Amino acid sequence: MPNSYTQLHVQFVFAVKFHQSLIQEEGKEELHKYISGIFESNRHKMLQINSMPDHIHILIGLRPHQAISSLVQNVKVESSKWIKVQKFNPQPFAWQEGYGAFSYSKSHVENVIRYIQNQRIHHQKENFLDEYRKMLTAFKIDWEEPYIFNALQ
Repeated sequence: MPNSYTQLHVQFVFAVKFHQSLIQEEGKEELHKYISGIFESNRHKMLQINSMPDHIHILIGLRPHQAISSLVQNVKVESSKWIKVQKFNPQPFAWQEGYGAFSYSKSHVENVIRYIQNQRIHHQKENFLDEYRKMLTAFKIDWEEPYIFNALQ
C-alpha cells in the first residue's frame, strides 16, 4: 500500500488583537497546554510553544492532511473560547487577524526551539513588530507595512 512521506516543520506566529498584553504569566502554561492539545487532536506534533503578553510562537511537525489556514483558524477560535470560559483575562480576548507561518528544515528545528524558548530574553532587546518584520524579510516574503500586525487592527 503506498503512503505519503513528509517532514514539515512550521513555526506559527500570531498576535493578540490590538497588541494588547492580555496573555498573563499566571495561566500561560495552561493556555500552552490547551493550544498544544488542539494541534495534537488535529494529529500534528507540538515541538515548542511560548508566548509573550501580546503574541505567541508555535513550532509543530505538520501533517499534510490539513490546510494551514484551517488549522490556524481552529486554534485561534478554540483558544479564544477557552480563554473566555476560563476567565483567563478580565478584558475581552481575541487574536488579531492574520498570522505568520514559516517552514524550516530538520537541521534548523533545534535552533528554532531554542529561539522560541528564549522569547523573554529576546524581547528585552527587540519588540514584537520589529521581530516580525525581520522574520518576513529573512524569509523573503513580500509584505507591506499597512498589512502586518499593528495596533489598529
